[in-house]
Amino acid sequence: MPKLIQQPSVIEAAGNKSKIIEEYFGRVNSKTESVSIARMQSPSGWVEPGQTPEFDEYTVVLKGILRVTSKTGFIDVKAKQAVLIPKGEWVQYSSPNEGGAEYIAVCLPAFSPETVHRDE
Repeated sequence: MPKLIQQPSVIEAAGNKSKIIEEYFGRVNSKTESVSIARMQSPSGWVEPGQTPEFDEYTVVLKGILRVTSKTGFIDVKAKQAVLIPKGEWVQYSSPNEGGAEYIAVCLPAFSPETVHRDE
């Protein structure tokens, strides 16, 4: 039977500025451990600590530019583009450009604070 998600849960985000995370599927909103799907809105100048997650993260940028920094450099992912970060790879997300970024993040398995392994 189909399961309707009435609304997302708003989750507190890491980083130097306030970012909006609306989780539709995941450990918080739907009690799903296999996948998390969330809409993110990060302001201009936002940056979060680096991380080495235990999950694959698929990100589709809807508006603006999301900067993805790895140990080999960075790429700017623009609206209508996507990026895959494989589990175990160090990555840092930011939105340095005017207007910030809006994007959908899908994590397999679902995101959790215990498995993201943020830098101190």
